[in-house]
Amino acid sequence: MGEVQAELGLPPHQLITESPTRWGSRQKMIERFLEQEKTIACVLGADKKSRHLVPTWQEVLESINKAVKPLQDFTDALSWEGYVSVSYIKPVLHLFKTSLLQPEEEDTELTKTIKKNILLYLENKYSNPVTDELLDMSSLMDPRFRTTYIDPGKVEQVKNKRAVTELLSLPAEKSTPQQPGPAVQVRQEAQPPPNKKMTLASFIKKSMPVPSPHQSEGGKVETKLATYLLTPEADPDTDPLEWWKRHEPNFPRLSNLAKKYLSVPATSVPSERVFSVGGGIVTCNRACLKPEVVDRLVFLAKNL
Repeated sequence: MGEVQAELGLPPHQLITESPTRWGSRQKMIERFLEQEKTIACVLGADKKSRHLVPTWQEVLESINKAVKPLQDFTDALSWEGYVSVSYIKPVLHLFKTSLLQPEEEDTELTKTIKKNILLYLENKYSNPVTDELLDMSSLMDPRFRTTYIDPGKVEQVKNKRAVTELLSLPAEKSTPQQPGPAVQVRQEAQPPPNKKMTLASFIKKSMPVPSPHQSEGGKVETKLATYLLTPEADPDTDPLEWWKRHEPNFPRLSNLAKKYLSVPATSVPSERVFSVGGGIVTCNRACLKPEVVDRLVFLAKNL
């Protein structure tokens, strides 16, 4: 096979076999087959006993690969453990519905059918009201997305009913008394320097609502939520937990709510990886390990 690859100028890659426990392995297997299609045909056709095995259904595999390949990168990203990912589900679903899974003119009927079935599956999977509410709240608490990917008809319900209700159930914010220095120093800091240009941020700050000292607790919570929604959106590459860590002094309650939702992984892959690590540690030859020792070994395996 290597000689034929060299003659045809194809990469010296081996074929890939599908693994039931690895998502995407079927797509990788099909993609590698299509890459080495000529090599496989030459190798099988050179032997009379194997000529009947030369594949003749390349068009079917090409249709499947075209429909599924664009989803591979997104599933890999959602399965990554390096950042909070549950809030990515709504944006990714929006991208699938509006772009990646939309039928194209050059698509075969099989490709269109596969795309349609994937969309139907995703709609059914996330049609549960409880799941949809979780995704809406996680998007709301992500400074990169907020209300962008929430159904416009549900924005007020998510903000005023779910978010405000949960914020009111959290401990009230404690006001820390300020201890200014000498009066002269305070007076100097209060006066802006002469001829200082007004920045864009100063206009944004002026437009943000300020909680009144006589407001009820519910009114203060609504004002804080409105202030958060008026702050500039974070860069798409920003880690949302890092963003909330920096802004926690300004939004103590909101940051606690954000930690609650943004700590939820988008998939079960991280936990399945932990099980795989544990299975490699607790083998037949090491079946007498104590639970606390297994915990330490799994922790070291995942963090070193």
